[in-house]
Amino acid sequence: MLNCLMHTQHSFSPLFGHQQDLKEFLKMKLSLTKVADGCRLGKIKNLGKARDCSMDIPGCLLYTKTGSAPHLTHHTLHKIHGVPAMAQLTLSSLAEHHEVLTEYKEGIGKFIGMPESLLYCSLHDPVSPCPAGYVTNKSVSVWGFGGRVEMTASRFMAIQQALQPDWFQCLSDGEASCAEATSIKRARKSVDRSLLFLDHCLRLQEESEVLQKSTIIGVIEGGDVMEERLRSARETAKRPVGGFLLDGFQGDPATLETRLNLLSSVTAELPEDKPRLISGVSRPDEVLECIERGVDLFESFFPYQVTERGCALTFSFDYQPNPEETLLQQNGTQEEIKCVDQTKKIKTTSCDQEMTSFEINLKEKKYQEDFDPLVRGCSCYCCKNHTRAYIHHLLVTSELLAGVLLMIHNFEHYFGFFHSIREALKSDRLALLKELIRRQAS
Repeated sequence: MLNCLMHTQHSFSPLFGHQQDLKEFLKMKLSLTKVADGCRLGKIKNLGKARDCSMDIPGCLLYTKTGSAPHLTHHTLHKIHGVPAMAQLTLSSLAEHHEVLTEYKEGIGKFIGMPESLLYCSLHDPVSPCPAGYVTNKSVSVWGFGGRVEMTASRFMAIQQALQPDWFQCLSDGEASCAEATSIKRARKSVDRSLLFLDHCLRLQEESEVLQKSTIIGVIEGGDVMEERLRSARETAKRPVGGFLLDGFQGDPATLETRLNLLSSVTAELPEDKPRLISGVSRPDEVLECIERGVDLFESFFPYQVTERGCALTFSFDYQPNPEETLLQQNGTQEEIKCVDQTKKIKTTSCDQEMTSFEINLKEKKYQEDFDPLVRGCSCYCCKNHTRAYIHHLLVTSELLAGVLLMIHNFEHYFGFFHSIREALKSDRLALLKELIRRQAS
Protein backbone atom coordinates (compact mmCIF):
# COMPACT_ATOMS: atom_id res chain seq x y z
CA MET A 1 0.00 0.00 0.00
CA LEU A 2 2.85 2.39 0.90
CA ASN A 3 4.67 1.74 -2.39
CA CYS A 4 1.47 2.41 -4.29
CA LEU A 5 1.01 5.70 -2.43
CA MET A 6 4.59 6.79 -3.17
CA HIS A 7 4.02 6.44 -6.91
CA THR A 8 0.75 8.40 -6.83
CA GLN A 9 1.57 11.27 -4.47
CA HIS A 10 -0.76 13.75 -6.16
CA SER A 11 -3.76 11.46 -6.47
CA PHE A 12 -6.70 12.07 -4.16
CA SER A 13 -8.64 9.01 -5.21
CA PRO A 14 -10.63 7.31 -2.42
CA LEU A 15 -8.45 4.29 -3.10
CA PHE A 16 -5.65 5.98 -1.23
CA GLY A 17 -7.61 7.17 1.79
CA HIS A 18 -8.49 10.62 2.95
CA GLN A 19 -6.79 13.82 1.78
CA GLN A 20 -5.54 14.39 5.32
CA ASP A 21 -3.62 11.09 5.23
CA LEU A 22 -1.86 12.13 2.05
CA LYS A 23 -1.01 15.55 3.46
CA GLU A 24 0.49 13.82 6.48
CA PHE A 25 2.65 11.67 4.20
CA LEU A 26 3.88 14.65 2.17
CA LYS A 27 4.51 17.13 4.98
CA MET A 28 7.99 18.24 5.97
CA LYS A 29 9.87 15.99 8.36
CA LEU A 30 12.49 16.75 10.98
CA SER A 31 15.04 13.97 11.19
CA LEU A 32 17.31 14.21 14.24
CA THR A 33 20.61 12.39 13.94
CA LYS A 34 21.87 13.40 17.36
CA VAL A 35 20.54 14.94 20.56
CA ALA A 36 23.14 15.66 23.22
CA ASP A 37 22.83 17.90 26.29
CA GLY A 38 19.83 19.64 24.76
CA CYS A 39 21.53 20.30 21.39
CA ARG A 40 19.74 18.96 18.30
CA LEU A 41 21.61 17.96 15.15
CA GLY A 42 19.68 16.91 12.09
CA LYS A 43 17.94 17.82 8.87
CA ILE A 44 14.52 19.16 7.91
CA LYS A 45 13.34 17.28 4.81
CA ASN A 46 10.47 17.49 2.32
CA LEU A 47 10.71 21.27 2.06
CA GLY A 48 9.56 23.41 -0.84
CA LYS A 49 6.51 23.16 -3.05
CA ALA A 50 7.96 20.05 -4.70
CA ARG A 51 9.05 18.61 -1.34
CA ASP A 52 12.57 18.11 -2.71
CA CYS A 53 14.59 20.49 -0.51
CA SER A 54 16.20 20.06 2.88
CA MET A 55 17.84 22.22 5.54
CA ASP A 56 20.47 21.38 8.16
CA ILE A 57 19.98 22.22 11.83
CA PRO A 58 21.29 23.99 13.80
CA GLY A 59 21.21 26.62 11.11
CA CYS A 60 20.13 30.12 10.21
CA LEU A 61 17.89 31.88 7.70
CA LEU A 62 19.14 34.31 5.07
CA TYR A 63 18.29 37.83 6.23
CA THR A 64 16.78 39.97 3.46
CA LYS A 65 15.33 43.42 2.90
CA THR A 66 12.17 43.17 0.78
CA GLY A 67 13.38 39.84 -0.53
CA SER A 68 16.96 40.88 -1.36
CA ALA A 69 20.11 40.31 0.64
CA PRO A 70 21.22 43.80 1.77
CA HIS A 71 23.81 45.44 -0.52
CA LEU A 72 23.95 42.36 -2.78
CA THR A 73 22.51 41.28 -6.11
CA HIS A 74 21.30 37.69 -6.53
CA HIS A 75 24.38 37.00 -8.67
CA THR A 76 26.72 38.29 -5.97
CA LEU A 77 24.88 36.38 -3.27
CA HIS A 78 25.48 33.11 -5.08
CA LYS A 79 29.24 33.74 -4.87
CA ILE A 80 29.02 33.35 -1.08
CA HIS A 81 29.70 29.90 0.36
CA GLY A 82 27.16 28.27 2.67
CA VAL A 83 24.15 30.48 1.93
CA PRO A 84 21.19 29.09 3.92
CA ALA A 85 18.51 27.16 2.04
CA MET A 86 15.73 29.37 3.42
CA ALA A 87 15.46 33.16 3.12
CA GLN A 88 13.61 35.33 5.63
CA LEU A 89 11.09 37.84 4.30
CA THR A 90 9.32 40.34 6.54
CA LEU A 91 5.63 41.10 6.30
CA SER A 92 6.29 44.70 7.33
CA SER A 93 8.17 45.30 4.06
CA LEU A 94 5.72 43.42 1.82
CA ALA A 95 2.23 44.13 3.17
CA GLU A 96 1.91 47.34 1.15
CA HIS A 97 2.43 45.36 -2.06
CA HIS A 98 -0.47 43.02 -1.33
CA GLU A 99 -2.64 44.11 -4.28
CA VAL A 100 0.19 43.85 -6.80
CA LEU A 101 1.15 40.37 -5.60
CA THR A 102 -2.48 39.24 -5.59
CA GLU A 103 -2.83 40.28 -9.20
CA TYR A 104 0.52 38.67 -10.08
CA LYS A 105 -0.75 35.31 -8.72
CA GLU A 106 2.59 33.46 -8.87
CA GLY A 107 3.94 34.24 -5.41
CA ILE A 108 6.67 36.40 -3.96
CA GLY A 109 9.47 33.94 -4.82
CA LYS A 110 9.10 34.34 -8.56
CA PHE A 111 8.30 38.05 -8.20
CA ILE A 112 11.64 38.84 -6.51
CA GLY A 113 13.65 36.51 -8.74
CA MET A 114 14.16 33.76 -6.16
CA PRO A 115 11.82 31.01 -7.39
CA GLU A 116 14.19 28.26 -6.29
CA SER A 117 14.61 29.53 -2.72
CA LEU A 118 12.71 28.40 0.35
CA LEU A 119 10.95 31.38 1.90
CA TYR A 120 9.91 32.14 5.48
CA CYS A 121 7.77 35.20 6.17
CA SER A 122 8.11 36.77 9.62
CA LEU A 123 5.88 39.53 10.95
CA HIS A 124 8.57 42.11 11.72
CA ASP A 125 12.10 43.00 10.69
CA PRO A 126 14.36 42.08 13.65
CA VAL A 127 16.56 45.11 12.91
CA SER A 128 13.63 47.57 13.00
CA PRO A 129 11.39 46.97 16.03
CA CYS A 130 7.81 48.19 15.71
CA PRO A 131 6.28 50.69 18.15
CA ALA A 132 4.35 49.10 21.01
CA GLY A 133 0.69 49.62 21.85
CA TYR A 134 -0.95 48.67 18.56
CA VAL A 135 -2.07 45.09 19.24
CA THR A 136 -5.77 44.49 19.91
CA ASN A 137 -7.95 41.40 20.26
CA LYS A 138 -8.69 41.62 16.55
CA SER A 139 -5.53 42.89 14.89
CA VAL A 140 -1.75 43.28 14.90
CA SER A 141 0.01 46.21 13.23
CA VAL A 142 3.19 46.23 11.15
CA TRP A 143 5.08 49.26 9.88
CA GLY A 144 6.07 49.53 6.24
CA PHE A 145 7.58 52.38 4.25
CA GLY A 146 4.21 54.08 4.12
CA GLY A 147 3.44 53.78 7.82
CA ARG A 148 1.22 51.49 9.89
CA VAL A 149 -0.63 48.58 8.31
CA GLU A 150 -3.29 46.97 10.49
CA MET A 151 -3.66 43.21 10.17
CA THR A 152 -6.77 41.25 11.03
CA ALA A 153 -6.47 37.48 10.71
CA SER A 154 -8.44 37.58 7.44
CA ARG A 155 -6.27 40.27 5.91
CA PHE A 156 -3.11 38.57 7.13
CA MET A 157 -4.04 35.26 5.53
CA ALA A 158 -5.07 36.99 2.29
CA ILE A 159 -1.59 38.51 2.12
CA GLN A 160 0.02 35.13 2.83
CA GLN A 161 -2.04 33.65 0.01
CA ALA A 162 -0.62 36.31 -2.33
CA LEU A 163 2.95 35.76 -1.06
CA GLN A 164 2.79 31.93 -1.11
CA PRO A 165 5.79 31.42 1.23
CA ASP A 166 6.93 27.97 2.30
CA TRP A 167 6.64 28.93 5.98
CA PHE A 168 5.07 31.91 7.69
CA GLN A 169 4.91 33.15 11.24
CA CYS A 170 1.36 33.32 12.49
CA LEU A 171 -0.12 36.54 13.85
CA SER A 172 0.70 36.96 17.53
CA ASP A 173 0.82 39.49 20.34
CA GLY A 174 4.58 39.87 20.73
CA GLU A 175 4.60 42.98 22.89
CA ALA A 176 5.15 41.06 26.13
CA SER A 177 8.91 40.45 26.05
CA CYS A 178 11.34 38.76 28.42
CA ALA A 179 13.53 41.84 28.12
CA GLU A 180 11.12 43.83 30.31
CA ALA A 181 9.20 43.01 33.45
CA THR A 182 5.76 41.81 32.37
CA SER A 183 2.68 41.68 34.57
CA ILE A 184 0.92 38.33 34.80
CA LYS A 185 -2.21 39.93 33.37
CA ARG A 186 -0.34 41.29 30.32
CA ALA A 187 1.47 38.00 29.75
CA ARG A 188 -1.81 36.07 29.93
CA LYS A 189 -3.40 38.45 27.44
CA SER A 190 -0.51 37.98 24.99
CA VAL A 191 -0.96 34.19 25.11
CA ASP A 192 -4.75 34.34 24.80
CA ARG A 193 -4.61 36.68 21.83
CA SER A 194 -1.91 34.66 20.09
CA LEU A 195 -3.88 31.42 20.43
CA LEU A 196 -7.03 33.11 19.09
CA PHE A 197 -5.09 34.43 16.10
CA LEU A 198 -3.62 30.97 15.52
CA ASP A 199 -6.99 29.20 15.60
CA HIS A 200 -8.49 31.74 13.20
CA CYS A 201 -5.54 31.45 10.79
CA LEU A 202 -5.65 27.64 10.87
CA ARG A 203 -9.34 27.69 9.96
CA LEU A 204 -8.66 30.04 7.04
CA GLN A 205 -5.78 27.85 5.90
CA GLU A 206 -8.06 24.83 5.68
CA GLU A 207 -10.39 26.78 3.40
CA SER A 208 -7.65 27.73 0.92
CA GLU A 209 -5.98 25.29 -1.46
CA VAL A 210 -3.10 27.73 -1.96
CA LEU A 211 -2.48 28.25 1.77
CA GLN A 212 -2.49 24.52 2.43
CA LYS A 213 0.83 24.36 0.56
CA SER A 214 2.40 26.67 3.14
CA THR A 215 3.35 25.82 6.72
CA ILE A 216 2.14 27.89 9.67
CA ILE A 217 4.72 28.47 12.40
CA GLY A 218 3.01 28.83 15.78
CA VAL A 219 4.35 31.55 18.09
CA ILE A 220 5.23 31.03 21.75
CA GLU A 221 4.48 34.16 23.79
CA GLY A 222 4.08 34.99 27.48
CA GLY A 223 6.82 37.47 28.35
CA ASP A 224 8.89 36.61 31.40
CA VAL A 225 6.05 34.79 33.19
CA MET A 226 6.92 31.08 33.39
CA GLU A 227 3.36 29.84 33.82
CA GLU A 228 2.15 31.70 30.74
CA ARG A 229 5.15 30.70 28.63
CA LEU A 230 4.49 27.03 29.43
CA ARG A 231 0.78 27.41 28.72
CA SER A 232 1.59 29.02 25.38
CA ALA A 233 3.95 26.17 24.49
CA ARG A 234 1.52 23.42 25.49
CA GLU A 235 -1.50 24.93 23.78
CA THR A 236 0.35 25.82 20.59
CA ALA A 237 1.77 22.30 20.42
CA LYS A 238 -1.81 20.92 20.41
CA ARG A 239 -2.51 22.75 17.15
CA PRO A 240 -1.51 21.42 13.69
CA VAL A 241 1.42 23.83 13.24
CA GLY A 242 4.58 22.92 11.34
CA GLY A 243 7.01 24.43 13.83
CA PHE A 244 7.41 26.93 16.64
CA LEU A 245 8.74 30.48 16.87
CA LEU A 246 10.15 31.43 20.26
CA ASP A 247 9.36 35.13 20.45
CA GLY A 248 10.50 37.81 22.88
CA PHE A 249 13.67 36.14 24.17
CA GLN A 250 16.01 38.88 22.98
CA GLY A 251 17.29 41.47 25.43
CA ASP A 252 20.27 43.00 27.17
CA PRO A 253 23.04 40.82 28.70
CA ALA A 254 21.81 41.52 32.24
CA THR A 255 18.68 39.43 31.67
CA LEU A 256 20.39 36.65 29.70
CA GLU A 257 20.45 34.03 32.46
CA THR A 258 16.76 34.55 33.24
CA ARG A 259 15.82 34.30 29.58
CA LEU A 260 17.87 31.14 29.08
CA ASN A 261 16.30 29.42 32.08
CA LEU A 262 12.87 30.28 30.72
CA LEU A 263 13.87 29.06 27.26
CA SER A 264 14.96 25.66 28.63
CA SER A 265 11.59 25.17 30.30
CA VAL A 266 9.68 26.16 27.16
CA THR A 267 11.54 23.91 24.71
CA ALA A 268 11.06 20.97 27.10
CA GLU A 269 7.31 21.29 26.43
CA LEU A 270 7.62 21.21 22.64
CA PRO A 271 7.46 18.05 20.51
CA GLU A 272 10.79 16.69 19.29
CA ASP A 273 9.71 16.26 15.68
CA LYS A 274 9.07 19.92 14.79
CA PRO A 275 11.62 22.73 14.27
CA ARG A 276 12.09 25.54 16.78
CA LEU A 277 12.97 29.01 15.49
CA ILE A 278 13.91 31.97 17.65
CA SER A 279 13.52 35.65 16.79
CA GLY A 280 15.79 38.53 17.73
CA VAL A 281 18.80 36.37 18.71
CA SER A 282 21.79 36.46 16.37
CA ARG A 283 25.01 37.14 18.34
CA PRO A 284 27.39 34.13 18.23
CA ASP A 285 27.62 33.68 22.00
CA GLU A 286 23.84 33.84 22.47
CA VAL A 287 23.28 31.51 19.50
CA LEU A 288 25.35 28.80 21.21
CA GLU A 289 23.49 29.26 24.51
CA CYS A 290 20.17 28.84 22.71
CA ILE A 291 21.34 25.78 20.77
CA GLU A 292 22.15 24.12 24.10
CA ARG A 293 18.52 24.74 25.02
CA GLY A 294 17.04 23.05 21.98
CA VAL A 295 16.71 25.87 19.43
CA ASP A 296 17.19 24.87 15.78
CA LEU A 297 17.01 27.96 13.57
CA PHE A 298 18.13 31.59 13.92
CA GLU A 299 17.87 34.84 12.00
CA SER A 300 21.03 36.22 10.39
CA PHE A 301 20.57 39.95 10.90
CA PHE A 302 23.78 40.26 12.96
CA PRO A 303 26.08 40.33 9.87
CA TYR A 304 23.91 43.11 8.42
CA GLN A 305 24.15 45.18 11.62
CA VAL A 306 27.92 44.72 11.63
CA THR A 307 28.11 45.83 7.98
CA GLU A 308 26.03 48.94 8.69
CA ARG A 309 28.55 49.90 11.40
CA GLY A 310 31.37 49.77 8.86
CA CYS A 311 32.73 46.71 10.65
CA ALA A 312 33.90 43.23 9.71
CA LEU A 313 33.34 39.98 11.61
CA THR A 314 36.71 38.64 12.71
CA PHE A 315 35.87 36.23 15.53
CA SER A 316 37.39 32.76 15.36
CA PHE A 317 35.26 29.63 15.31
CA ASP A 318 38.12 27.22 14.60
CA TYR A 319 38.10 25.17 17.78
CA GLN A 320 40.96 23.01 16.42
CA PRO A 321 43.29 25.67 14.99
CA ASN A 322 46.65 25.09 13.38
CA PRO A 323 49.26 26.12 16.03
CA GLU A 324 51.28 28.18 13.52
CA GLU A 325 48.21 30.08 12.31
CA THR A 326 47.16 30.70 15.90
CA LEU A 327 50.53 32.26 16.69
CA LEU A 328 50.37 34.48 13.59
CA GLN A 329 46.89 35.74 14.44
CA GLN A 330 47.24 36.10 18.20
CA ASN A 331 48.69 39.62 18.36
CA GLY A 332 46.20 41.09 15.90
CA THR A 333 43.23 39.41 17.54
CA GLN A 334 44.13 40.64 21.03
CA GLU A 335 44.61 44.17 19.75
CA GLU A 336 41.22 44.11 18.05
CA ILE A 337 39.47 42.87 21.19
CA LYS A 338 41.05 45.61 23.29
CA CYS A 339 39.96 48.34 20.91
CA VAL A 340 36.31 47.34 21.31
CA ASP A 341 36.32 48.52 24.92
CA GLN A 342 37.11 52.03 23.71
CA THR A 343 34.41 52.05 21.04
CA LYS A 344 31.31 54.15 21.62
CA LYS A 345 27.89 53.49 20.19
CA ILE A 346 27.78 53.74 16.41
CA LYS A 347 24.50 54.61 14.72
CA THR A 348 22.98 52.11 12.29
CA THR A 349 20.13 52.69 9.86
CA SER A 350 17.48 51.83 12.43
CA CYS A 351 18.75 52.25 15.96
CA ASP A 352 21.88 52.62 18.09
CA GLN A 353 23.84 49.38 18.36
CA GLU A 354 26.97 48.74 20.34
CA MET A 355 29.98 47.35 18.57
CA THR A 356 30.85 43.88 19.84
CA SER A 357 34.13 42.07 20.37
CA PHE A 358 33.30 39.82 17.42
CA GLU A 359 34.15 42.57 14.91
CA ILE A 360 36.64 45.30 13.99
CA ASN A 361 35.76 48.87 13.02
CA LEU A 362 37.38 49.51 9.66
CA LYS A 363 36.63 53.23 9.82
CA GLU A 364 39.44 53.58 12.35
CA LYS A 365 42.56 55.31 11.09
CA LYS A 366 44.86 52.47 12.15
CA TYR A 367 43.56 50.40 9.20
CA GLN A 368 44.66 53.04 6.69
CA GLU A 369 47.90 51.14 6.00
CA ASP A 370 46.85 47.64 7.03
CA PHE A 371 47.29 45.47 3.95
CA ASP A 372 46.10 42.23 5.51
CA PRO A 373 42.78 40.65 4.48
CA LEU A 374 39.87 41.12 6.86
CA VAL A 375 40.53 37.63 8.25
CA ARG A 376 43.60 35.58 7.39
CA GLY A 377 42.63 32.33 5.70
CA CYS A 378 39.08 33.47 4.87
CA SER A 379 38.00 32.22 1.44
CA CYS A 380 35.39 34.90 0.72
CA TYR A 381 35.71 37.12 -2.35
CA CYS A 382 36.51 40.19 -0.25
CA CYS A 383 39.37 38.63 1.72
CA LYS A 384 40.88 36.94 -1.36
CA ASN A 385 40.94 40.15 -3.40
CA HIS A 386 41.04 43.16 -1.07
CA THR A 387 42.70 44.48 2.09
CA ARG A 388 41.63 46.20 5.27
CA ALA A 389 43.23 49.39 3.96
CA TYR A 390 41.08 49.29 0.82
CA ILE A 391 37.87 48.76 2.79
CA HIS A 392 38.90 51.63 5.10
CA HIS A 393 39.34 53.87 2.04
CA LEU A 394 35.92 52.90 0.68
CA LEU A 395 34.27 53.64 4.02
CA VAL A 396 35.85 57.05 4.61
CA THR A 397 34.99 58.11 1.04
CA SER A 398 31.42 56.77 1.42
CA GLU A 399 31.70 54.39 -1.55
CA LEU A 400 28.77 51.98 -1.94
CA LEU A 401 31.22 49.17 -2.70
CA ALA A 402 32.19 49.15 0.99
CA GLY A 403 28.81 47.75 1.98
CA VAL A 404 28.92 45.16 -0.80
CA LEU A 405 32.35 43.80 0.17
CA LEU A 406 31.63 43.87 3.91
CA MET A 407 28.29 42.12 3.42
CA ILE A 408 29.95 39.39 1.36
CA HIS A 409 32.52 38.77 4.06
CA ASN A 410 30.20 39.09 7.04
CA PHE A 411 27.60 36.73 5.61
CA GLU A 412 30.18 34.11 4.62
CA HIS A 413 31.90 34.35 8.00
CA TYR A 414 28.58 33.96 9.85
CA PHE A 415 27.38 31.07 7.71
CA GLY A 416 30.76 29.40 8.28
CA PHE A 417 30.18 29.74 12.01
CA PHE A 418 26.99 27.66 11.74
CA HIS A 419 28.81 25.02 9.68
CA SER A 420 31.39 24.87 12.47
CA ILE A 421 28.61 24.39 15.05
CA ARG A 422 27.24 21.39 13.17
CA GLU A 423 30.70 19.88 12.77
CA ALA A 424 31.41 20.39 16.47
CA LEU A 425 28.15 18.65 17.39
CA LYS A 426 29.00 15.72 15.13
CA SER A 427 32.35 15.24 16.86
CA ASP A 428 31.13 15.99 20.43
CA ARG A 429 33.29 19.12 20.62
CA LEU A 430 30.70 21.85 21.01
CA ALA A 431 32.12 22.65 24.45
CA LEU A 432 35.44 23.58 22.82
CA LEU A 433 33.70 25.88 20.36
CA LYS A 434 31.59 27.46 23.08
CA GLU A 435 34.66 28.16 25.22
CA LEU A 436 36.44 29.72 22.23
CA ILE A 437 33.47 32.01 21.53
CA ARG A 438 33.08 32.83 25.24
CA ARG A 439 36.68 34.04 25.43
CA GLN A 440 36.02 36.40 22.54
CA ALA A 441 32.71 37.77 23.84
CA SER A 442 32.67 41.20 25.41
